[in-house]
Amino acid sequence: MATLEREGAVFVLDLGETENRFNADSLAELSTLLDEVEGAEGPKALVVKATGKYWSNGLDLDWMMADPERAGPLLAGVHALYARVLVMPMPTVAAITGHAYAGGAMLSVAFDIKVMRVDRGYWCLPEVDLGLPFTPGMNALLVAKLPKRTAHEAMTTARRYTAPEALAAGILDATAEETAVVSTAIERAAALASKASPALGEIKTRLYADALAALG
Repeated sequence: MATLEREGAVFVLDLGETENRFNADSLAELSTLLDEVEGAEGPKALVVKATGKYWSNGLDLDWMMADPERAGPLLAGVHALYARVLVMPMPTVAAITGHAYAGGAMLSVAFDIKVMRVDRGYWCLPEVDLGLPFTPGMNALLVAKLPKRTAHEAMTTARRYTAPEALAAGILDATAEETAVVSTAIERAAALASKASPALGEIKTRLYADALAALG
């Protein structure tokens, strides 16, 4: 279950303590919490963390495959989440406290700043090993936010990046010790909270227009 707290101008959203996969219920829960963040007035920023081994393990494939008719709506919902985070009218920071795989790794890419625990956890796009091609929207998001060489390697080899490797590859903006990941993310977010405005959202919208069109 996701939760939301506030530390000064920074909203801290905790994805939960499980694998934090995306299904209809979890997407609805996240949408409600993001509505609360976006509805707040004044300087603000968003940090998203998790509690436990995983930050997010992506789509809930078991839930999706239990009823094939769920696939289309689930992908549309995940695309909408990526697009929303990508252009939120406030600074956003992913505090990657555990493994970020597949759709979870893609969600992390949508944030303005990514900070990951340095000593444990992998960032990975395993779709090629699963025989699952990226949707046009996912492809566009990854190409827009990652260095081209890194996008090619991550998407075509399913490489599992440690935090230091991900930092060197341009996936992350910073790493931190286990006890400092969230505080580092909050510090980075708080320093930029005054930038929150409709103008920031519009700047991001124009900057990532191609990715947004594909996610739509």
